Amino acid sequence: MASIKIKRNDKVEVIAGKDKGKQGRVLRVIAERERLLVEGVMMVKKHVKPNPQRNIKGGIAEQESTIHISNVMLLDGEGKKTRVGYRHEGDKKVRFSKASGNTLPEKKK
Repeated sequence: MASIKIKRNDKVEVIAGKDKGKQGRVLRVIAERERLLVEGVMMVKKHVKPNPQRNIKGGIAEQESTIHISNVMLLDGEGKKTRVGYRHEGDKKVRFSKASGNTLPEKKK
C-alpha cells in the first residue's frame, strides 16, 4: 500500500463519481481504508432517533460520507489540480505540486 499524500485540512476536488467537480476541505483521513471525509461531498441521509438526554431531535439528518482517495485530486495554492511529490529542502522533507513545482504550505496544528 502506497502512502497517502493528502493530509487533513488540504483542499481537494472530486474528479469522479456523483459529486464530480465539487471542492472541499479534508476533514479526516482514514489511511487503512484509503478513504477521505471531505466537507460537503458525498452527502448521505441518516435516520436519527430522538434522544432527550443528549438533546438530540429525531428525523433525517444529512452528513458527509467517505470517498475513496483515488476519486479526488489535491488543489495547490493557485486552485489548480495537481499531483503531489516530496523533496528535501535542507533537512526537511516537504510536499510540492507537480503541476507548478511550488512547495505546498504546511498546515499549522
